[in-house]
Amino acid sequence: MTMQLHFTKMHGLGNDFVIFDAIAQNIDLSKAQLRLLADRHLGIGCDQILLIEPSLQEGVDFCYRIFNADGGEVEQCGNGARCFARFVLDRGLTTKSEIVVETRGGIIVLKVEKDGQITVDMGIPDFEPAALPLLAERRSLTYRLDVNGQELELGAVSMGNPHAVLHVEHIGTAAVETLGPRLESHLHFPNRVNVGFMEIVDPEHIRLRVFERGAGETMACGTGACAAVAVGRQWGRLSDKVRVSLPGGDLLIRWQGEGKHLFMTGPAATVFEGSIDL
Repeated sequence: MTMQLHFTKMHGLGNDFVIFDAIAQNIDLSKAQLRLLADRHLGIGCDQILLIEPSLQEGVDFCYRIFNADGGEVEQCGNGARCFARFVLDRGLTTKSEIVVETRGGIIVLKVEKDGQITVDMGIPDFEPAALPLLAERRSLTYRLDVNGQELELGAVSMGNPHAVLHVEHIGTAAVETLGPRLESHLHFPNRVNVGFMEIVDPEHIRLRVFERGAGETMACGTGACAAVAVGRQWGRLSDKVRVSLPGGDLLIRWQGEGKHLFMTGPAATVFEGSIDL
């Protein structure tokens, strides 16, 4: 049976999404259908698919679910959260300037700034290995992992989803294409991991490339930017306000440190709307 679904294509700094309003239409997608939607040659094309659903929790405005291009459901997506906020406002689903949202990774709060940018309260970074999960005996500032005979030193944090962060001298020469997939599926990360390659320009500015779990390298990764700043702050290398330059553009990350909420500010844009038969 064929079903026709209305969608909106959006992006946050080039990290692109296909968004479905699952409040106005009944949506039940298989992994094969999700992969088809994300396919840039045979489908619409995107890094992730977002489903907007009503929340059953009191005091929570919406629920949104996130699926990577490989069809796997994930916990959190920072750029997706900003696009979500822009979507529900533009569609008239809410008039609030602060929106409380339920994700698989927990509750987040989105604030629409006067200039149209979206600030996301990403919660408190969790450095405990079990939160990612990461197979390690105890929490540490850095972890050493063997990757095909090469020993790598990295930081690790959960932003509602798992992140590994490596410091590199220059992101232009970082081995994203080779180390990214090997670390993503490393045995020490049972649920796989997003991998960030961070170049520190100065304490208030970093450059970053991210190999996303289930999607490959993307133009931008909001949770990856948050993770890199959190790890860099723990290393004593970064300030409490950091500009993160990704291939698709810049995000502003603010974090006061251990036990505090982390805030991400950046843009979200609508590209086009359409319908697709599945």
